[in-house]
Amino acid sequence: MYLCLMNIKAPIRVKEAARLLGLTFKGNGELLITGINEIHKVRKGDLTFVDVPKYYKKALFSDADIIIINKDTEFPEGKAILISDDPFHDYNRLVTHFSNEEKPQHISFSKGENVRIGQNVQIYPGVVLGRDIEIGDGAVIYPNVVIYDNTIIGRNVIIHANTVIGAHAYYYKNRKDHYEKLISCGRVILENDVEIGACCTIDKGVSGDTIIGAHTKLDNQVHVGHGVVIGKRCLIGAQVGIGGKTTIEDDVILWGQAGITKDVTIGAGAVVSAQSGVSKSLEGGKAYFGTPAREIRKVQKEMAWVRIKAEEESGVRDQES
Repeated sequence: MYLCLMNIKAPIRVKEAARLLGLTFKGNGELLITGINEIHKVRKGDLTFVDVPKYYKKALFSDADIIIINKDTEFPEGKAILISDDPFHDYNRLVTHFSNEEKPQHISFSKGENVRIGQNVQIYPGVVLGRDIEIGDGAVIYPNVVIYDNTIIGRNVIIHANTVIGAHAYYYKNRKDHYEKLISCGRVILENDVEIGACCTIDKGVSGDTIIGAHTKLDNQVHVGHGVVIGKRCLIGAQVGIGGKTTIEDDVILWGQAGITKDVTIGAGAVVSAQSGVSKSLEGGKAYFGTPAREIRKVQKEMAWVRIKAEEESGVRDQES
């Protein structure tokens, strides 16, 4: 069995890591940090993190020798803790510091006219950029991404491999003997700190803009139709499909393989469960499940009622027999 583990090529001591992160440590400051791993993959010599009280014990008594934790607490002898206000963030800082991922130069990609690229942008080989594109500072574009004309990419946006940004709208008029395509002349706008997973497709608007709001994160293989507007801080799971002209307000979560029809609105803070089908607009602040998607509490009550009735009928049949 193979595990994906992050080893540090040049191990550092706990006291050096504390200095690097600006944290206080307790325990053996001479311990060498030889790896950085999540709690379910740790080995001796590893550093991990914990920021949820119910997992404190699991982390402190794991194989990891060094734990970044948000509480000054007792820990097993021979280990060390780094006390942090935000262990998640400080763990990420260490991973970034020791990451082996190679930073590409701006080579081996093609671009059209009037492409403006900000500072500290990473563009990997095989990327194709069309015309009239703007890429903000700190963006990362992984291999084989294709970005069509008239796209705006904000600061610190991450686009993973093989994604297509700005494909034409799926919009046709049914003529007697053929389908006539409505020409797309809109744009795609990815606001600051958006992350787009691998193999996603985001269509441009027919005449307006397809917009993905700041800090929204898309998993792999997500399709966003033409003219869709997605708000800020949304989470979109793998293989979600969103029909054209749909509006998804802030802080919405769509779990994997949910399907959203065109021209609907999903209100702020709504959560749609995996494989649900959304056929009409949904109010915000509620959780939904099923096809068609309905408020999950109502579905659960109905399922409970059906189960009770089935058990009652089964009991009657048992008595009759």
